[in-house]
Amino acid sequence: MVQLAIATGVAALATGLFLAPLSAELDDQAMHRALAIAQTTAVEPHLDDALKSSRPTRHGPVQKEAERIRDATGAEYVVIMDNRGVRWSHTDPDEIGRHVSTDPSVALSGKEVMQIDEGTLGRSARGKVPLRDEDGKVIGAVSVGIAYESVRGRLLSTVPELLVYAAGSIAVGALAAYLVARRLQRRTHDLAFSDISALLTEREAMLHGIREGFVALDKRGRIRLMNDEAQRLLDLCPEDTGRPLDEALPPGRTTDVLAGRVSGADLLAVSGHRVLVANRMPTDDGGAVVTLRDRTELERLGRELDGTRGLIDALRAQDHEHANRLHTLLGLLELGLHEEAVEFVTQAVGVHRATAEQVTERIHDPLLAALLVGKATVATERGASLSLSPQTDLPDRLVDPHCLVTVLGNLVDNALDATVGKRDARVEVELRADGRTAVVQVCDNGPGVPEGRRAEIFTEGWTTKEAPSHGGRGIGLALVRRLAERYGGSVTVGDRDGGGAVFTVTVPDALAEEIGASTREPSGRVGHTDAAVTGRRDHARGTHHADRAAGAAEAPDVPGGGR
Repeated sequence: MVQLAIATGVAALATGLFLAPLSAELDDQAMHRALAIAQTTAVEPHLDDALKSSRPTRHGPVQKEAERIRDATGAEYVVIMDNRGVRWSHTDPDEIGRHVSTDPSVALSGKEVMQIDEGTLGRSARGKVPLRDEDGKVIGAVSVGIAYESVRGRLLSTVPELLVYAAGSIAVGALAAYLVARRLQRRTHDLAFSDISALLTEREAMLHGIREGFVALDKRGRIRLMNDEAQRLLDLCPEDTGRPLDEALPPGRTTDVLAGRVSGADLLAVSGHRVLVANRMPTDDGGAVVTLRDRTELERLGRELDGTRGLIDALRAQDHEHANRLHTLLGLLELGLHEEAVEFVTQAVGVHRATAEQVTERIHDPLLAALLVGKATVATERGASLSLSPQTDLPDRLVDPHCLVTVLGNLVDNALDATVGKRDARVEVELRADGRTAVVQVCDNGPGVPEGRRAEIFTEGWTTKEAPSHGGRGIGLALVRRLAERYGGSVTVGDRDGGGAVFTVTVPDALAEEIGASTREPSGRVGHTDAAVTGRRDHARGTHHADRAAGAAEAPDVPGGGR
């Protein structure tokens, strides 16, 4: 209806704009015609002589000539007057001999006049010209009028034709409006404008209120819409709307998943330090809608659960081992073999103390030291040995120790997983400082990594291990690479001499500036309050504190991963 009203209004406006100049043009034509008739009458031969030699009567020669011209031209009137303004001819003979009703001074002064005016015969288009004798002297004037009603009639006679054209235009506009309305209804699923507005408001509230990330892409891969959560998870800003996805996001698996270059459901991706689960749904227009769920906390809790389960298994094994040792100690005491009992206790406690002392002498950061003591205990329970490289020496000047805890924990877990079931399984760790750069190297004697798959193992979601019940695998090595790249470093994998794999991670600017040996020594030795260092104090408490160090090592957030 709105479109039809617009079409009708446009047609009416076009008709009015056409009629207005047409009316003016017809009036102008009528005035020029009246003027032409008056000019022709004024040059009639002998008219000036008749005006001089006769009198103004109804049967005079001037009246006869004027009526002849009026009948021949179809004019409304032809009035001939003398230089006093007295009529010598008129359509009403009773008006002959009287003064004209309008001012004749302009025509009597020798000028021609065209106008629309009111006279005794009503409104007419008039033309007035001076009447001259043979010497060119003005002796009178000729006034010719064409009735205005005839002009209006000519105008009105064109209105039906114009209305036909206008009606045709309106009909075409109505048909076009109907077709457009039907197409619009199909595209909007027969929703009214008020319904569309309400849906848009509800959609905006829903998109920005849900705690899942939402990204809509068009068929060209440009970001069409995204909510606040998607901006937070992908580190985007509102100005990125409308940009191609490959320009708004850095290259990597996350971009490939969102762009549809990686297919599947519940795909894992790493954005910064966040672990995301992405699902992509294509749309009818060639675009796609991507939903993102933040699973960072779930992954952290899952890894903590794995660590807790491993710790429980280790404690159970240690409990069984300690029970056997206590039974052995009790038997030695009952047999009176006191010296053998002292030697047995000293040997058992010395193993744990030696491990803690070896770690804390070379690694002066308490978090990394506690992690390695705990991982050594876990490795022992899994039938493997965890040792430090002779080149290991890491001062207590780490800017972000939690980053290296995550890196080292994931690499050690992967190394232990790679050596499961192997006799004489060994894992060697090397931590050293190269200026302000921290270098982490973990090698194992497992099956190694084929050269063709060394780039693939750092991809999110890639794993050779069975997924646990709480979530997916294949996150650990991806996090290691992402953390190293965030600090401008790198991670590489190579072959170990004698078989196995070597993972090397470099983290630039990981250590603060050195402030002198006098301040470094206390922080490396005396400053440690972890249970592993406290275990040096006496033999009777050594085993207890070593076990506490093993438990403390599982406390940090160390997400695992797998080759």
